[in-house]
Amino acid sequence: MNQIRRWQRILFLSLLSISVLAPLVFVSNRLKTITPVGRREFIEELSNFRYRTNDLRLNAVEHEDGQALKGPRLILYKDGEEFNSSVKDEKEKTTNIDGNNHKYREEKVLIDSQQTTLSSDSKDQNLTVKQLAKKTVFKPPLSKNTKVHQSDRATDMKIKEIRDKIIQAKAYLNFAPAGSNSQIVKELRTRMRELERAVGDVTKDKDLSKGALRRLKPLEATLYKASRVFNNCPAIATKLRAMNYNTEELVQAQKNQASFLMHLAARTTPKGQHCLSMRLTSEYFALDPEKRQMPNQEKFNDPSLNHYVVFSDNVLASAVVANSTISSSKEPEKIVFHVVTDSLNYPAISMWFLLNIQSVAAIQIQNIDDMDVLPSDYDQLLMKQNSNDPRFISTLNHARFYLPDIFSGLNKMVLFDHDVVVQRDLSRLWSIDMKGKVVGAVETCKEGEPSFHLMSTFINFSDAWVSGKFSPKACTWAFGMNLVDLEEWRRRKLTSTYIKYFNMGTKRPLWKAGSLPIGWLTFYRQTIPLGKRWHVMGLGRELGIKTVDIEQAAVIHYDGIMKPWLDIGIEKYKRYWNRHVPYYHSYLQQCNIHA
Repeated sequence: MNQIRRWQRILFLSLLSISVLAPLVFVSNRLKTITPVGRREFIEELSNFRYRTNDLRLNAVEHEDGQALKGPRLILYKDGEEFNSSVKDEKEKTTNIDGNNHKYREEKVLIDSQQTTLSSDSKDQNLTVKQLAKKTVFKPPLSKNTKVHQSDRATDMKIKEIRDKIIQAKAYLNFAPAGSNSQIVKELRTRMRELERAVGDVTKDKDLSKGALRRLKPLEATLYKASRVFNNCPAIATKLRAMNYNTEELVQAQKNQASFLMHLAARTTPKGQHCLSMRLTSEYFALDPEKRQMPNQEKFNDPSLNHYVVFSDNVLASAVVANSTISSSKEPEKIVFHVVTDSLNYPAISMWFLLNIQSVAAIQIQNIDDMDVLPSDYDQLLMKQNSNDPRFISTLNHARFYLPDIFSGLNKMVLFDHDVVVQRDLSRLWSIDMKGKVVGAVETCKEGEPSFHLMSTFINFSDAWVSGKFSPKACTWAFGMNLVDLEEWRRRKLTSTYIKYFNMGTKRPLWKAGSLPIGWLTFYRQTIPLGKRWHVMGLGRELGIKTVDIEQAAVIHYDGIMKPWLDIGIEKYKRYWNRHVPYYHSYLQQCNIHA
């Protein structure tokens, strides 16, 4: 009897073992025999998994008819449709340090929610995310003036394709139910991470490793599987819409942060220049008082000579303006260069020119704080301007409107900004007939040029007084290099006009902070245009200035926040400024100031 029970137990256990092991052996053999030909049958089996539903719930956003979903109006483009006709352009400026700079247009392709609501009987129900991605992937159109070689255009095409695949994989993963651990989800997540690690931070196709290209094909195969599982087109379109909106918000936040950091960098003094100022200041006060005097003082008030002036608180900037003016002149002995600064920087700038005078030209350093020409409460009045940028409300920036009082013995002079470089002899300026005008300047009212400005951009023409006295269509002009007739200025009493307008501007918003808008009003109809080659602007803010225009210009101007002495300066333009900086000087080397 015991023998029979034992055999029954053995038989029962054997049958149980067979029922457990047989399915495992069958599945193992089935997986080994999977081929591209049998992929479709395998996908059909996967489609029957229990997590496949027709009513997928989104993890991040609500459905199309939800009120909480925010985003731009979207337009779904079908196969064969032209999307360029419905695209909204936004100009973006890109910095190319190698000099091949082009302006591209960044286009936003919008998916219309009305067209993405597809019925179950619709012909487009079988659209997949992969097909949607193909409809929305595009190349930025080239402008008529942009010429790009075919080889340059293709340098990052593979990278873009890989990034698109990774984004597509992330979109699929967002559709998987929370906590889903299915085979397709595991495989998709694994393939995506492998490809992300292989690509890293590469931005050019030539830097891609072979391993990254090998990992692309397995991800594409996995995406194909996922496209058969996740085929709810309305839900997919909604998810892509939300992803697009969130990405746009992130990009805008990054742009705002970059802009803030750029303006912050423009206001700061580089560590090397601060070191240079401290060393020069200490050397200046170590000198005997009689050794602090500049030579050729008898020329300072001689109206028969060519006088140039720059208002500056920057040692190297003022040195470059003076050095480039003198070295470009055919008759440097006729030049008198005036540098007007403040009490803080007067010792450093004076010491620099005392150590580096190598010309017969006369150089005068003046302290604006020692002059009696400015109102006693001038600093407080400047602070009333609505600006957080100290450059726009500095005394030196507005002191130019007191030129006839500062240089009472002179009749004519050239006014420079401290971010210019002189490349040609300027002696011909003194023979220009001013025709009774006060200021000679290059105009900036030609549309399409980098220097183009409108009066209405900076001046409040909604004010009745402004609109009644000035025309918004009046031609604008630029500071930076200006020929000034001091005699005519005094005769027309334009300094009093400036003070009147300035006081009005402190009581109500009439113009943006800075000296340029109030300069347009003060010298309204009192300017004479100069030729474009006298003064080329935009080297501190524009990327597309032609090299031929720069090299033919008499004066080039780094107007904008990207000054050549800052790290944020445009690299390809720095060489014109660097050639006038003596980087071999011991003080510059000790303060780690290099080209």
